[in-house]
Amino acid sequence: MMDYSQFLSMPQEIGLLLVFLLVFIYDTFMPERTQRHLPVFTVIMMALYTIYCFCVPAVKEGTQVFFGGMFEANAATWVMKNILNVGTVLVLLQAVKWTNSDFVSVRRGEFYELTLLTLFGMFLMISARHFLLFVIGLETASLPIAALAAFEKRHYESHEAAAKYIFTAIFSSAIFLLGISFVYGMSGTLYFRDIASRIAGEHSALLIAALAFVIAGVGFKLSLVPFHQWTADVYQGAPTAVTSYLSVISKGAAAFSFLVILVQVFGAAYSQVWEWMLYAVIILTITLGNLFAMRQRNLKRFLAFSSISQAGYIMLGVIAVNVMGMSSMIYYVLVYIFSNLAAFGVIAAIERQTGRVTMDDYNGLFKTNPWLAFTMMLAMFSLGGIPPFAGFFSKFFIFVGACHQGSVAIYVLVLIALINTIISLYYYLLVVKAMFLRQDDCVIPTIKSHWSERAGLILCVLGIVFIGLVSCIYVYINGSLDAMGSMFKLIQ
Repeated sequence: MMDYSQFLSMPQEIGLLLVFLLVFIYDTFMPERTQRHLPVFTVIMMALYTIYCFCVPAVKEGTQVFFGGMFEANAATWVMKNILNVGTVLVLLQAVKWTNSDFVSVRRGEFYELTLLTLFGMFLMISARHFLLFVIGLETASLPIAALAAFEKRHYESHEAAAKYIFTAIFSSAIFLLGISFVYGMSGTLYFRDIASRIAGEHSALLIAALAFVIAGVGFKLSLVPFHQWTADVYQGAPTAVTSYLSVISKGAAAFSFLVILVQVFGAAYSQVWEWMLYAVIILTITLGNLFAMRQRNLKRFLAFSSISQAGYIMLGVIAVNVMGMSSMIYYVLVYIFSNLAAFGVIAAIERQTGRVTMDDYNGLFKTNPWLAFTMMLAMFSLGGIPPFAGFFSKFFIFVGACHQGSVAIYVLVLIALINTIISLYYYLLVVKAMFLRQDDCVIPTIKSHWSERAGLILCVLGIVFIGLVSCIYVYINGSLDAMGSMFKLIQ
């Protein structure tokens, strides 16, 4: 018999639904003259909810399961959801001025409702321990993003982005469900742990195909090569606020879910059959993302291929399949949120007032907009992994966490990733060079950004600098491994 009191053991999900309902009620019933305050109301509600989630204690003693084992809560899921909450608050804050613009204001409520709905789906993905619940979360997180990508109805590129995203999402979901049907046929269950016990020692062609289809389905969400073709076009065509949300929040949830599926469901089959294939996928993702990023002049496409490369680094934490790898992956996602949203925040502020989004448009930006140029420089330094900023330590920890696996192959993989990190510095510094060293007669005029855009950028800069300084102090005082051990204890 269903015990409905179990819903009370899901404070993060229930709290998010309450925020969604408050936003929906405000959007539906408040008078027209107060509708312009909906974005600020949503940001305040989401910020209060995020603070509440940090105050709610994590599950310290082991793991709690609910609904017959379909839903799991532990310290790792608690931390991951809170990190996604922080990123969502930053995205919503930076989007306040855009949602109040003339072309978007009539649909501003839908933007916030769809965004919160996708976040709820990601929460289900993170805690799901049954493939039925996981698929529900996956579709809840994916389908509304197509509507968000098409939010600017008067722009052809926005329609194109939505069409490409929805068709790719449909086909990837079909492939994923085909793999799940194979797994169900072999095991007779959809529970993660039951599947693992029933396919133990199984190495049939059907299992290999099932694992391939599952990797392909999740690989779409992570933009792993060769499942990345949609990324650049969707990032360029979608509104910048939607692109920033898609690039960080969706990627973090998918990476954590991938780790859970890989470890709890396909652990034995993965290590004996697909380990080398995933090594190849990671190398291709990091390398091709870097090579194509070098060729981009449109900054949104530039960051799209940068995010593809960053997904490869995140996968280093996934492929380690240990607690250290998981902890370093969560830390990497946290740093990536601040760094990437800082870059997208600058792009959004400039695009909203000037319509310029190419790298050549940023020539001499420092002379007219030193604050925006400084913020973009910090974002590029952090994404490139330049010390002492947070991005350096995120890469450092994820490399050490991957090496903790101990195999020769993982050492080679980390070496290749390290070489690619050096290569990535070239195209990240191209943006810095354009802003500080190049001159242009048609330089972007001085921009007076909205208070919400400035607040979002300040928070991102503080996150990049503060996390970098804290990590530097920890490593200096305790040494690298002891510092990582302290971080891992926070997750355990």
